[in-house]
Amino acid sequence: MKVWPPGVPETTGWPTGSLFDNLKKTAARHPERPALIYHEAETSYGELLAQVEALAGYLQQAQGVAQGDRVLLYMQNSPQFIVGYYAILRADAVVVPVNPMSRVAELRHIAEDTGARVMLAGQELLDHATPLLDDGALGTILAATYAEAAHPARSIALPGDLDGQAASQIADPRVLRWADALAAGHAARAHLAQAGDLAVIPYSSGTTGKPKGCMHSHFTVNVTAWGGVVWNPATEADVNLAALPLFHVTGMQACMNGPIIVGSAIVLMTRWNRDVAAQLIRRYRVTRWRSISTMAIDLLNAPNAADYDLSSLVAIGGGGAAMPEAVAKKLFDLTGLHYVEGYGLSETMAATHINPVHAARRQCLGIPVFEVDSRVVNPDTLQELPQGEVGEIVTHGPQVFLGYWNRPEETEKSFFQMDGKRFFRTGDLGYVDPDGYFYMVDRVKRMINASGFKVWPAEVEAMMHHHPDIAEACIIGTPDGRRGETVKAVVVPRAGANGQLSADDVIAWCRGQMAAYKCPTVVEFVESLPKSGSGKVLWRELAEREKAGAA
Repeated sequence: MKVWPPGVPETTGWPTGSLFDNLKKTAARHPERPALIYHEAETSYGELLAQVEALAGYLQQAQGVAQGDRVLLYMQNSPQFIVGYYAILRADAVVVPVNPMSRVAELRHIAEDTGARVMLAGQELLDHATPLLDDGALGTILAATYAEAAHPARSIALPGDLDGQAASQIADPRVLRWADALAAGHAARAHLAQAGDLAVIPYSSGTTGKPKGCMHSHFTVNVTAWGGVVWNPATEADVNLAALPLFHVTGMQACMNGPIIVGSAIVLMTRWNRDVAAQLIRRYRVTRWRSISTMAIDLLNAPNAADYDLSSLVAIGGGGAAMPEAVAKKLFDLTGLHYVEGYGLSETMAATHINPVHAARRQCLGIPVFEVDSRVVNPDTLQELPQGEVGEIVTHGPQVFLGYWNRPEETEKSFFQMDGKRFFRTGDLGYVDPDGYFYMVDRVKRMINASGFKVWPAEVEAMMHHHPDIAEACIIGTPDGRRGETVKAVVVPRAGANGQLSADDVIAWCRGQMAAYKCPTVVEFVESLPKSGSGKVLWRELAEREKAGAA
């Protein structure tokens, strides 16, 4: 508590209602205030609520979505993402946010794992989604055309081919159009969801090779959403740049749920572009920009970075990957602001630790926030370690998830009791200093951190084994100047491939099977993989060899 932010209470009361209640209350207070700004089109809080009600009614009345049903939300940042998110909650259902970089095999796993029958998808993603209609993994897809939510006379085009998309181009009769659903005129039933009911199931990949759903209630999501706006006090006058992906818990909380609680404006970016980001900050006098370090690095590397007008910013920060010291200094020189880092997981619905704004430290996770008890333990004995000693970071707090969806054994392994409390094992190695600041050192789990995206080797290996010409594959991390580290595949070609398999072939095949950030960017062909006496691949030996070779 010696470095607790001045003026911030040590504890704070948590809301007892649902996430949808936050939007409803804000719309009642400020129906005319801008909620969303997207390529020069503004949506007020009153209009946002009306669209949410209309879509919720459609989901309930036309698609049979009932309380507790899971609904997939597979979109890039857009007004439709936010409408879809809150409409699912308004319908008393559960949001399953899906990375828009996911492809068919990944979508099928999540659909089958959750039992979801309905998906809300971006039109540009239909090629990856509609195969799930073919094999019955999904029953319905409702497609959003982002350009419909932008101003017709916009001066900033939507990225890529999104600017020229129109709902009339959707030819598959099984795919429903967003505007038609809103215009159908279905009224939503009474809102029944309570604080303890399931609200959101973000997927977090695991060492088993299959992503796991993290069960969060309306309460656990509210804890970090409300806690964030209290820790770094926000007001309705703020303008937020939503550059982080909203499907991810950090973007979801800092760029969407938090601003909706206080009633501030959200300027949406569908994809990151440093020049567009700078233009939006200047045009709308953005006050808050939550990012990851790679975005800040990219912005600072612009040849004209010194010409950017970032004077409106009053708060910048992020997580996902440590902010390099040199970059943080350049950012401070440009903005006069300290980049405030935080730490959290999908299992904690964003931050459990945040740096105090008045005493932020660089490359530091921060200190535990409201009602969070975090400690460092020996990962083998689970005994608490003294300050300064490296061990596994474990956390007890009100935002910790309820468990993994349909995986009671993995849930059980992720928790343990200490001093009468139930602690979650993060799998991250770190230490705490005498002032209460936490620092990360390494990872207990086998994971690659590429630009803040977590890549689990076992998951990638499992998919690569479907390649007809790959006998074995081991995924390791390799240093990368831009991403920090990137994905490398050590591949044993299948007998009969006759030397025809190339690195480019493997990379191209992977891009058709999985999200781009998971795909190997480096491929090494070997005759065999090192294995233990029990036949297990010695991945650590390969990783250490790679590290030594890069030194």
